[in-house]
Amino acid sequence: MTDQKTPPFILVDGSSYLFRAFHGLPPLTNSKGQDTGAIYGVINMLKSLIKQYGPTHIGVVFDAKGKTFRDDIYSEYKANRPPMPEELRSQIAPLHDIIRAMGLPVIVESGVEADDVIGTLAKQASEQGIDTVISTGDKDMAQLVNQHVTLINTMTNQLMDVEGVKEKFGIPPELIIDFLALKGDKVDNIPGVPGVGDKSAQALLNGIGGIDAIYQNLDDIAGLSFRGSKTMAAKMQQYEEQARLSYTLATIAIDLELDYAISDLTPTAPDNDALAALFAEYEFKRWHAEVSGTSASEPTSTSSTDETSSALEDTSTNEFPGIDKSGYEIVYDKAVFDAWVSKLETAELFAFDTETTSLNYMNAEIVGVSFCITPGEAAYVPVAHDYPDAPEQLDRDYVLQALAPILSSQDIKKVGQHIKYDKNVLANYDITLNGVAFDTMLESYVLNSTAQRHDMDSLALAYLGHKTVHFEEIAGKGAKQLTFNQIPLEQAGPYAAEDADITLRLHNAIIEKLNDVPALKSLLEEVEVPASQVLARMEQAGVLIDSQQLAQQSQDLAARISQLEADVHEEAGEPFNLGSTKQLQHILFEKMSLPIIKKTPKGAPSTSEEVLQELALTYPLPEKIMTYRGLTKLKNTYTDKLPKMINHRTGRVHTSYHQAVTATGRLSSTDPNLQNIPIRTEEGRRVRQAFIPRDGYKIVAADYSQIELRIMAHLSKDEGLLTAFSQGKDIHKATAAEVFGVSVEEVTVDQRRSAKAINFGLIYGMSAFGLAKQLNIPRQEAQKYMDLYFERYPGVLDYMESTREFAKANGYVETVFGRRLYLPDIKASNGARRKGAERAAINAPMQGTAADIIKKAMIAVDSWIQDSASDTVTMMMQVHDELVFEIATDNVEEYTQTITNIMQDAAALSVPLVVEAGVGENWDEAH
Repeated sequence: MTDQKTPPFILVDGSSYLFRAFHGLPPLTNSKGQDTGAIYGVINMLKSLIKQYGPTHIGVVFDAKGKTFRDDIYSEYKANRPPMPEELRSQIAPLHDIIRAMGLPVIVESGVEADDVIGTLAKQASEQGIDTVISTGDKDMAQLVNQHVTLINTMTNQLMDVEGVKEKFGIPPELIIDFLALKGDKVDNIPGVPGVGDKSAQALLNGIGGIDAIYQNLDDIAGLSFRGSKTMAAKMQQYEEQARLSYTLATIAIDLELDYAISDLTPTAPDNDALAALFAEYEFKRWHAEVSGTSASEPTSTSSTDETSSALEDTSTNEFPGIDKSGYEIVYDKAVFDAWVSKLETAELFAFDTETTSLNYMNAEIVGVSFCITPGEAAYVPVAHDYPDAPEQLDRDYVLQALAPILSSQDIKKVGQHIKYDKNVLANYDITLNGVAFDTMLESYVLNSTAQRHDMDSLALAYLGHKTVHFEEIAGKGAKQLTFNQIPLEQAGPYAAEDADITLRLHNAIIEKLNDVPALKSLLEEVEVPASQVLARMEQAGVLIDSQQLAQQSQDLAARISQLEADVHEEAGEPFNLGSTKQLQHILFEKMSLPIIKKTPKGAPSTSEEVLQELALTYPLPEKIMTYRGLTKLKNTYTDKLPKMINHRTGRVHTSYHQAVTATGRLSSTDPNLQNIPIRTEEGRRVRQAFIPRDGYKIVAADYSQIELRIMAHLSKDEGLLTAFSQGKDIHKATAAEVFGVSVEEVTVDQRRSAKAINFGLIYGMSAFGLAKQLNIPRQEAQKYMDLYFERYPGVLDYMESTREFAKANGYVETVFGRRLYLPDIKASNGARRKGAERAAINAPMQGTAADIIKKAMIAVDSWIQDSASDTVTMMMQVHDELVFEIATDNVEEYTQTITNIMQDAAALSVPLVVEAGVGENWDEAH
């Protein structure tokens, strides 16, 4: 290990950084479509490294263009690697410019690899007794480790010294080249010796020695205790030339003639003017603010880059001035608390937050509460910190009883960050949180759902340029993480007060931006915030589960899964782990020679669901594997797990709905995820049969019929679609009649199926190729269907073209109600990402409008329930376009009609909204 008192010589494997940033981070672009994600990732890692070591000597080394001496030795070297994607290549020159402007030496040597330059410089440093840290993710570099040379993986911050190499590879650094020569390297296409893997290579090297020693002692191999040792000598002899070639290819050069010495590689003062120009061009707002002195919350351009999300990868590099916390106080005294209560009673708006023992709102106990009326002045009232020697605190019942009238008042307005959670926690104490006027998470989400994460830490960085105290900083991580009641108050108090202060500051910052777009402000105040209060009631209500039925289904699934596994093994001709991607790749593409449909980013054959679906059209094994995967997921996710999620207090299962996750405004749910229970399979429907009502009630499911197609008709104003929906026609039959030129009465089942695929495919931007795959017909025939469709419904084509143009011009599209759906990749240089953004542009207004409508419906139905039917109706679930209720048996017919009417009146479109409702003894029956 290096002595941290003397900064080590830092060598950065820039090419390793580049590829890892490109493949490991989300794709990012600026508003001009220039890819920027790899640039951002590399610079972030460099900033972290420099902050950690403060080096006096450093070199950032990149591979040069063109071939190297290894290509001359072996023409197949790295032949398996796909060509560098253009979206990565386009980032190299800008990255070099930025690193140079940072004052760091950039090294590019033609004819060799970056590894060779690093190896040579590391060797020179070792000879001079200089400690060196090589920052890389490349395992080959382990051969350079010695008493003076250490590796660091900047993405994981893991150091690897001599002992670390032995622990990771099972051999010392001086045998790493031999190790690579024996086992080969698929990534670099180094052949190695066929049949030698990690364990046999380790056994050979530890038992005999390096390549030369092995070939001098071939007779000793049979005596080693590893599988295949008896036949390994012959194999080694057969492939000696290949082994020695591999040794040469795997050896990093340490004797290059370089025109510079270590003493020349010193960092210089950054060129802030150049950096400001570069950061502005590539739209790194926070970094631009740092070097130019502008506010980070004021955009330097119309960036679509998700910079703030990436910034969380390394918040240690932030140098923000921070927020003055001298106005925070921890309230132990009753008189001080009473004074705060008096201030809250007359406040126009205050930020409120709870600190609890759990993220599970049903189990969470209140440990303390915080509030803020004026930015910079915040209080934390601890009530249940119970660590040893914790100071005396106010009684929780007293505090909550004093706050209850304020919290339940509709007239005293509150703002919170994800305040639905706080509403649920307070419900455990029989306090109804009313008067919720704003939620900073929802404010950010409505302003731009894709701009950054919507948690407080991310928002504070984005809008206030402030790095908050993260929970892990005071509670620790992993299994030893403390719950809030165990955290000392000298840490817990400022953390909790900061939450309230930052919430109020965020509200003040974001609401100004929303005020400039009245439609978004209206969406926040009339849809999102009220919906969050409805969702809280639904979460608290929960749903009843038949655990015995699920247990029986789990047993049945286990038997089917076991039989399927046996069938797959028989079909494959050998047993293998169906959960292992590597083993599945071997069976499908090496042993059975099935066609490779698609490759992973690393060049391996893909075994994704999409690939297996295509293969299953021709081959039986992929279909069985898909069935196995589906049943295993159903068992693990639902039939095994749901009974364990029943709350001991209520006897029901309580999901969590999330408003600020999807880009389009659709809700999602977790613990359990209600959105993903399959409905098209018998097993999935059987899971739904376990969702039951309490005694004396029925389940009622009310579902919007073809809502996105109806929205398409409204948006496109196509006369044919408008007429079909207004007349109540079967839209798929009507489309089939138009496309196939027959009367509605003559439409066949297959024609209707094809028309349905066209109708739904087009709203998701499906191409003729995609339609052909779905219908299993030639592409030309699919194209003919689409051409006929657009001929019959020209308004749809006009809408699609105008929407694409609007998206390209503005960077976003809108729903009927003004929700903006930003498309960061709409100008991306990568064709696939750009096409994906164009498809999203077409679909997002429909999906987003559908999401808006069902939220409006939920708010209206909930209002009716609260006013008229709270004792006999419970709204329990929202899944896609469906609301699920528990209704007293005597009221089912009347209330089902009322709910249907309310939902159909939730929005006025150019075509009628239609809601289909069903009644049953369980969710499946009712759907």
